[in-house]
Amino acid sequence: MPKMKTHKGSAKRFRRTGTGKIMRAKAFKSHILTKKSPKRIRGFRQETALEKCDAKVVSQRMGK
Repeated sequence: MPKMKTHKGSAKRFRRTGTGKIMRAKAFKSHILTKKSPKRIRGFRQETALEKCDAKVVSQRMGK
């Protein structure tokens, strides 16, 4: 059976931590920032862990 190919779109959007969690970037940080508070904008910079139900699918697409 051939190797499973990595889905390149997923590989660019997600990363795996040393403990095995899958991290993702937060949404709503690219435009219309004038109405969003500075505290909220700073919060968009941090990555957040993917939920377990989504992590299974993303993990398969990343080929791991």
